[in-house]
Order: sequence, then C-alpha cells, then structure tokens
Amino acid sequence: MSDVVDRFIKYCKVASQSNPLTADKVPSTQCQFDIAEVIASDLRELGAEDVHVDEHAYVTAHWPASEGCEDLPTLGFCCHIDTAWQSYGDPVHPEIKHYEGGKLVIGTGRDGREVWVSPETNKHLEHMVGWDLITTDGTSLLGGDDKAGDAMCLALMKRLKDDPTLPHPRLAFSFVPDEEIGHGAALLDLDEFGASFGYTIDGGPLGEFCYETFNAAEACVRAKGISVHTGTATGVIVNASEAVMRFHQLLPAAERPEFTENYDGFYYLERMQGDCEEAMADYIIRDHDQAKVEARKQLMRTAVELVNQQFGSEVLTIDIHDQYHNLADIVTLPENAHLIENARKAYASIGKEMTCIPMRGGTDGSQLSFRGFACPNLSACYYNAHGVREFVPVPELEAMVDMLVNLVALYAVPQQA
Repeated sequence: MSDVVDRFIKYCKVASQSNPLTADKVPSTQCQFDIAEVIASDLRELGAEDVHVDEHAYVTAHWPASEGCEDLPTLGFCCHIDTAWQSYGDPVHPEIKHYEGGKLVIGTGRDGREVWVSPETNKHLEHMVGWDLITTDGTSLLGGDDKAGDAMCLALMKRLKDDPTLPHPRLAFSFVPDEEIGHGAALLDLDEFGASFGYTIDGGPLGEFCYETFNAAEACVRAKGISVHTGTATGVIVNASEAVMRFHQLLPAAERPEFTENYDGFYYLERMQGDCEEAMADYIIRDHDQAKVEARKQLMRTAVELVNQQFGSEVLTIDIHDQYHNLADIVTLPENAHLIENARKAYASIGKEMTCIPMRGGTDGSQLSFRGFACPNLSACYYNAHGVREFVPVPELEAMVDMLVNLVALYAVPQQA
C-alpha cells in the first residue's frame, strides 16, 4: 500500500469522536488526545519542526522551506482530528474492497441489516469500477472526514522529505479538535502557527473546491412547565414539551434541510427531549446570506413570543448565537485571489478540473478567515461522511498527495496580489 493509504487506515482505527453534550470543554472527548498523540508521533518521526500538542489536543508543526524559498510567506494547512458524533465511531475496522461495479456490500450493520452502496446511491461509483475503495465493515463510520486530510498532510511531508529538490515555502500544519461540533480551530494560536494564508483539507470528491460556506447560528430553545396529576390538570398544567412542539410547528416546514439545496438556507432541529416540566430543542440556522440568517433568527424569536402569548406566561426562552460566517467574504478579496487560482492550477496538474461548490456547511476556514487567515477548502476525497456507508477511493486519496506537492510548488515563488 502507499504511504497515504497506510497512514489513513492507521488513523481511522483510533477512535476520536467529538461529543456535543460535553462541548463545554475542549476537547469534548478524551479520546481526541489519543489521535493527537499518534499524529504528533508521526510528525516527529518524519522530522517536522516545532511539533506540539497543547492542553486542548491541538497539534501544530512546521516543515522548513526548500533551499532558496526561506524568505517566502509560510503556507498553512488545517485539518481536524475528531470524527462525527451522529453515527457509531468506536471501534472502527477499515477495509480495502475492490469495486467491480454494481452493488458494493460494505458489511452488516450493528442492527443486523446489510450496508451497501451502488451507483444508485452514489453516481460517482460509475467511474470507480476497478478501483480499490476504503470502507469499514459496516458497523461504524470510517472517519474520512477528516482523517483523509490528516493522512494527506503527513504523506505530503513524507514526499518532501524523500525528495529535498521539491520546491516549497515554509509550511505550517494544524490538526484541530471538535470541528464536528462547531468548535474546530477557534483556539488555534495564529501567531504561533505563523502562516500568512493557506487551505483546509476537508472537502468531498477529488477536484472539489470551496470558497463559499454557510453563515451559521445555533438556537437553543428551553421550556419550563408545571406538572400536576392529569386528573386535576384543568387550568393548571403547563406542558413544556407541548410548548416546544408548538414552537417547532411555527417554523416553515419547506425550509428544512431535506427540502433545500444549493444556496437555499434552512432551519434544522438537531436534538430535542423533554417532559411536562422541562423540555428543550436545539436548532442550527444556515444561509449563505447573512441578512437571511438575521431574518431567520427574528422569525424564531417571534415564534417564541407567540407561544408564550398562547400559554399566557413565559414558558419558552431562546438563546441564539453565531457560529461562523461565509468564507467567501474573505477569500474573494483581491489579495487572496491566488488561493483560488493556485488550487485550480494544482488540480489541473493532476488532470482534474476544479469544481467550485457553495458548501452547505462550514469549515475551519470559516472561522480562520475571519481571524485574518484566509483559508478555502480542498478535497479530502470522502463520500457518505458521518455514516456507516462512508468510503474513500484509494486513487483519489493518492492523487490528492500529488496535487498538494504541486500546490506547494506554486508557492515557491512570490504571489501577485
């Protein structure tokens, strides 16, 4: 197997899910320190400089510039070490399967049902006949999001170590925790990181490129009710769960994720629970237009007021806070145009046309760009992320390492604003 495949499989085997229910601490799960230490050990073995794991499981490192490129700006790369919490993630059993077309059986899920993919579920499979695909045994997610990106960064350094003649500026690498629960690179020390600009590697199919993301906010709805015996409840009981249900019904049903696409925004109910006395519902708000996000926030506040009027008391409260902003606001500035054009050239160098997509989500770059580190998103080559049907094609994983080698070479010369 190739270096990047070996590393990817190794990292997938280390459980590292984040947990939204313990998001008051960073990292949200102790297991993220495990993958942080594995990556840090590999960085040291390769000879990376300034390898550091901090108290929040952030891993940072540098790779020295090639001869003659020492005075050029440092180019940065950022990936995340956590995997999604929405599916099983421990243990993970990666497997390499040869795809011969049609239906590919991944394995048997924990519920006893067959787990499979086909061109009907993933049109991309039509051009993957004869390829090796990395999957699990069907009992967990794989973790390509974003351990494929992690492996690519280490494989890039291995390539530069093996061939010192490859041109590149000084490189900075960060591997951050809790991206899947909205934290990500929030605590990354940009001064210590030392890069002037760079890329996240956390996208989908090979050739995909993202410099547009959603604007994002989270809304936490809480309800306080009054519980009494249902036989004597007339005029007394206040059902907190009923209040949350009324609130949810006031949100436009057509603006849920399953009914939207492309630049459409949405409201998404992430989780809810409750009883008569207490109930809660957490939502995420997404839209590429910040003005529309603000309108969505106001609609939710108005819905709370209406439900409280119906109950005649303040049963519901809502807390709304922003999570990240549209990457395009920063990356499309003239001084950052090279980030888009160099990515396009690097993809072309491996025979792949770059496809720009408006990401219906966010990346670590969404936070980093608004902190002064312009950072669009490159392919990590995973499919069906966050579930047991996830797979990563070996040819795409390997091709992205070639792409990164060619990309860093483009930064071995001064960039034009």
